[in-house]
Amino acid sequence: MGKAVGVGGVFLKALDPKALSAWYAEHLGIQPLGGGMLIFEGPESAGQTVFAHFPLDTKNFGDGAQQVMVNFRIDNLDQLMAQLEAAAVRIDPKRDDSEYGKFAWIWDLEGNKVELWEAPAAG
Repeated sequence: MGKAVGVGGVFLKALDPKALSAWYAEHLGIQPLGGGMLIFEGPESAGQTVFAHFPLDTKNFGDGAQQVMVNFRIDNLDQLMAQLEAAAVRIDPKRDDSEYGKFAWIWDLEGNKVELWEAPAAG
């Protein structure tokens, strides 16, 4: 059975995403990843967690006024997506498979867009 295994990221809208990310990197020591994203990774973290800021007009969070999107780490994205489809969960038809892993999006019961992420295989 596919399941969530942790939070993969927290994504917030910001007036100036790059400046805000630089502030967090400078003042809290969160490692910059590039593109205004920050990352917790390494031996002191339990897997990778991204903390990122997006422009106020981003469409990544859906069409509504949603201010925050949670990203869950998934152990088997294809299996979970099949389970969600069978359960009639609303699924975004868009999928992304990149160097960062596999991504899919769903909406929760209250209409919040949620990102699902399976990290690339180690190696």
